[in-house]
Order: sequence, then structure tokens, then C-alpha cells
Amino acid sequence: MTDRLLARTTATASVLATASAAVSLLNARFTPGLRTPDRDITERIVVCIPARNEVTTLPSLIGDLTRQRSCTDLHVIVLDDDSSDGTASAARTAAAGDPRIRVVTSDAAPPVGWTGKAAACAELARLADEGDAQASLIMFVDADVRLAPDAVAAAAGTLRQQAAALLCPWPEQLVGSVAERLVQPLLAWSWMSTLPVPLANSMLLPSMAVACGQFMAFDAAAYRAIGGHGCVAASATEDLDLARTLRRQGMSTVVVSGAGFVSCRMYQSVVDLRSGYSRWLWNEFGGPVGSATATVASAAIYLVPPIAALTASGSVRRIGWAGYLAGTVSRMAARRRESGPRFGVYDVVDAALHPVSILAFTGLVAESHVRRQRGSLMWKSRPSPSPQH
Repeated sequence: MTDRLLARTTATASVLATASAAVSLLNARFTPGLRTPDRDITERIVVCIPARNEVTTLPSLIGDLTRQRSCTDLHVIVLDDDSSDGTASAARTAAAGDPRIRVVTSDAAPPVGWTGKAAACAELARLADEGDAQASLIMFVDADVRLAPDAVAAAAGTLRQQAAALLCPWPEQLVGSVAERLVQPLLAWSWMSTLPVPLANSMLLPSMAVACGQFMAFDAAAYRAIGGHGCVAASATEDLDLARTLRRQGMSTVVVSGAGFVSCRMYQSVVDLRSGYSRWLWNEFGGPVGSATATVASAAIYLVPPIAALTASGSVRRIGWAGYLAGTVSRMAARRRESGPRFGVYDVVDAALHPVSILAFTGLVAESHVRRQRGSLMWKSRPSPSPQH
């Protein structure tokens, strides 16, 4: 790279990194969050939990749900999706006879063309509507999520306050291993550094939708109107596609910070992390061309400035340091809003390693496409639907 090209590339990348930092800081200040409701929620709420081999995580979530407050008509349905580790038994033990909690087992394979999670969620929605009283609010919560005592009521109240068809309280992504610390904060950062959240929440553009399948609270009538999970049966990113479908039908979707109310540790090992991201990253940017564009752009913005800071001299070096610091600030601001009061020194260290995170993310995107081409995408020991679906 010639000196002139390096100077121009560094300057451009630093400007873009600074812009992303500005958006992240804006969102850190103005992204709405859940609030403890000032009155009981009297609507019928059904919390649906798809669970496949979740014996170590599900009991904690069920314990959280037994302690929910300010919901006078709360029901919980757990679907043990052909588990082989005693998930159903652990769920019943954790429920301890609570009449609000129903545990259902299924050994049926997903229909052809359906992902396992979409099929499980569709069955849960069907069970939620059994009987005379249909759910007014349907919430899908992953088994590895943890909830504060007011989380469900806060989500219900915020959804109604926002007059939304879908509310996604973004969980704090808990991390343990080095790999998790490098990758997991990128989930929130990816949208907090590019989308002004208050503006995105106020619009119906599908391209500005943000969603997280770990916790999705639906107005039940809106969910039924789009056909529920049936409209995203084969999707690798069913959460985002559900939000986009609602927006195309003229219904609003909202993302808020779940800090202090909702948290989740998605993966317990590097193997699970790689398998989990490979399952859907191939589809995140619309295909190989979109993925290549996104990864090259992120690499240019967040790798060129630190390289220039370490290898160049004079003004180019100073601009490189400015771009690197902007990327670090962008990560810190996003993480601060995501984690709330638990933000600490380790989060600052993780943000300083943002260029390494970008490299790790690029590798995960490439691995996802390779596995997709080989037809070897798996999750929870099930293959993903074939390309023709």
C-alpha cells in the first residue's frame, strides 16, 4: 500500500469509525429500556419456551418465571423438543407443582423445510391458543435466558405503551471465555453503531428492524395475523424475519435495552459458539456478496486505523490512533447500554481489542458460508433445512 493510499484509506476509515462512535453514543443515551410497571398487568400472557437438551439452563429460567411479579394472568408452556438429557424431568422438578407452568414433550421431527426452533415455536403458539381463553400476549423466551422478577410485566407494559406488535428486550449477553468476550458484544454493537434506535423504532422500514430471538414479546393478534412462525419456517434468522414481516404488514416492532431485567449466556464453549454462529451468519447479509461487502467494509474501518497507528508516521499515524480510539469508544458505548450497571473494566479491555473481534467475526462469517456450501450446518444435532427450502 503506497503512502498516499494508506493516508486516504486511514482518513476515510477513521471518519467512518468516528461516525459509528457518534451513533453508538447517541444510542447509549437515547435507546429506551424496560421499566418496572406501576400497576399489575391483567392481560393473559403466555410465555413459551422451546427447549431441546437444556437440562442445565432451563431450571434456572423456570425458577425465574415462578417469581414473576405484577402479572395476574401469567401462564408458561415448556416444550421439550425431543431432548435426550432429561430436560422435561428437570423442568417439572423446577416448576414444583406451580399450576401456571405446563411441560409438554414431543418426539416429532420438524416438518420438511422447517428449522427445529421455528417448528417448536409454532407448536407452542398452538398450545397457547388451546381452550376458551386465547393469549393476549405471547412471549417466546429461550431456555438459557435469565429474568428479573419484573421482566415479564415490564415487557408487557412497554409493548402496550409503545403500541407495538413486537417488542424485543435486548438481553445483556453474558460472557465467560475469551472467545465469548471477543464475539458476543458484537451482537449489540452491530446495530447500536449503525442504526439510530429511536428513529428505527419509529419507522416501518423492514431494513431498519432489529430483533433478538432470545426474548420476543408479541401482541398475540398481530402474531396470528402474519401466520406466526409458519411465515419464517425455513429461516436461519427467524427473529429478524418475523420483525420484517410485521413491518411489511404495517405493524411496528421495537427493540429496547433489557439491562437489569434480561440476560443470557448463549454459549458455554468455543465449539458451541462456532456452531451457533455458523447456523445463521451465512444469511445475515443477504448472501455471499453481501457478506463479502460487510466483512471487507468492517475490516477496512476497524483494522486499517490501528495498522496505520502502529506502522505509519506523522499525521497518518495520528489519524490512525484517532480511528482506533473511535472504534473503541463505539464498542464501549454499545456495551454500556447493553449491560447497564454491570459495565466494568473488563468491558473496557474487550473494547480495546475490537480489531481482534472484527477478525474473529470475519472468520465466523467465512466458516458459516463454507459449512452452508458443504451442507454441514447443524444445531442441536439437527441439520438446517436444505437450500431448496
